[in-house]
Amino acid sequence: MNAPTLPPLASQYLANTHEVINVSTELVNYNLYEQDAALKEAVQREGAAWAQADLSAFGAKLGTADYLELGALANKNPPELDTHDRFGNRVDLVRFHPAYHQLMKTSIEQGLHASPWTDPKAGAQVARAAHTYLHTQVEAGHGCPITMTFAAIPSLRTTPELAAYWEPKITSRVYDPRNVPDAQKAGVTIGMAMTEKQGGSDVRANTTQAYPLGQTGPGQLYELVGHKFFVSAPMCDAFLVLAQTPAGLSCFLLPRWRTDGSKNPLQVLRLKRKMGNVSNASSETELRGAHAWMVGEEGRGVRTIIEMVAMTRFDCMIGSSSGQRAALSHALHHCSVRSAFGKVLNQQPLMQNVLADMALETEGALALTMRIGRALDNRSDTHEDLLVRLGTAVGKYWICKRTPNHAYEAMECIGGSGVMEDSPFPRLLRESPINAIWEGSGNVQCLDVLRAMQKTPVVVDAYFAEVAKARGANAQLDQYVRALSAEFKDQSDMEYRARDVVDCMAIALQAALLVQHAPSAVADGFCASRLGASGHHNYGALPRGVDCAAIIRRATPLAA
Repeated sequence: MNAPTLPPLASQYLANTHEVINVSTELVNYNLYEQDAALKEAVQREGAAWAQADLSAFGAKLGTADYLELGALANKNPPELDTHDRFGNRVDLVRFHPAYHQLMKTSIEQGLHASPWTDPKAGAQVARAAHTYLHTQVEAGHGCPITMTFAAIPSLRTTPELAAYWEPKITSRVYDPRNVPDAQKAGVTIGMAMTEKQGGSDVRANTTQAYPLGQTGPGQLYELVGHKFFVSAPMCDAFLVLAQTPAGLSCFLLPRWRTDGSKNPLQVLRLKRKMGNVSNASSETELRGAHAWMVGEEGRGVRTIIEMVAMTRFDCMIGSSSGQRAALSHALHHCSVRSAFGKVLNQQPLMQNVLADMALETEGALALTMRIGRALDNRSDTHEDLLVRLGTAVGKYWICKRTPNHAYEAMECIGGSGVMEDSPFPRLLRESPINAIWEGSGNVQCLDVLRAMQKTPVVVDAYFAEVAKARGANAQLDQYVRALSAEFKDQSDMEYRARDVVDCMAIALQAALLVQHAPSAVADGFCASRLGASGHHNYGALPRGVDCAAIIRRATPLAA
């Protein structure tokens, strides 16, 4: 029996098997600043209203499809190391994709590495923080050398003769990535080399030795011998380094090239293979008699470099807040387009609970970050200075620690497509733990809070004075602060309890800021979910009565 004859296949089906419907779109061609109500309000509130026009223009530039693509390209094409040229000469050259150089060029021309030093007016730190918050949403990795260059200035100013030569080059808005002596450059970048194998965060365990080449003391030239297990941004033109002298651990400025134009033997052994921060180069190095100038007092290296560390920790707050905003923006955009079970995702109650909860987290992080920015702008005021000293460690610990789960939750909003490497979420997720670990891990931050409290007890008074600005505006917050105050009266096992105490400090401070300044839906939702007796668990566990729809509308960016 012959098989039945099938009708010929219609030609129109050969290429098109289905119509593509109900899928999301790329979040591109939107203004990152104008579409962020919380950021605009914070800039106005914290003293940088004068920067709004520039921020709007910057946000428009960064939100274009072409500019956003630079971040993806910089990550797809990580840096490569050439230790020698083809003739066998030592060069220690790190090569980057052009996209990375464009990101660096934008940051430096915009002044993200220097503007508060070159134009230290009211709101300068806040304006820089807002610009950095926007640019980091495009790509976080390039921010490492920008941050270190920015943060090096206070340390260098402890030694005026060094600052006189280096500061004009550091603060210049010229980006020059060439591997040539600094004398040939109008603009330079600064890195940092503190970590050694045996010490990690315990830099006092460093073994690198510094030997004077003549006179000793600040501004004098030394020869350094040792290793550095983690050198951030080995393509920079000079590095702040810690090394031992007979008087103890001291700080040094080590250039890539010697003053005679020869290669300084800071030799890169390899680039680190990191799970995140891929576009940025980090390395292991050997110092084989590298020349470096002493910065600050001999034996007081930690004190000299501590201001640099304080500024880099603040930038970790900015970076993690920015990462939260980027993840939230993509999740909100997707959920405003995609439907499931007959309804757009952001109209479904359970998804609204998740999205609103993530938006509350992001707005709390931004509010705390920008408040510390204002305190940095006003350190001549005793209260503001004390708030910087305590609030930076509290904020760095809490915001950076909260970001990885926030990134994951945003990824889950997308579903299976969010796991794919052509989605932005794998990059956001891999980047999310970096700031929590770098510049002092969680335990280090909590110990710094305890150290500040013990060394300068009035920082506690300043903290509670700041939180008290919201007294009477929210009953839950008032009760929470009273309980927290009681915790401080019991000093037993304080180190053991440090994480819990710092958690509570961060939540209370964020809540106080939102109660004072955010719309009632945001402030009430934050307090109800974070301060209640049951505590807060996974994202999407907001209690009844939270106006999720209002919170989502406020946070959702609208693409063109």
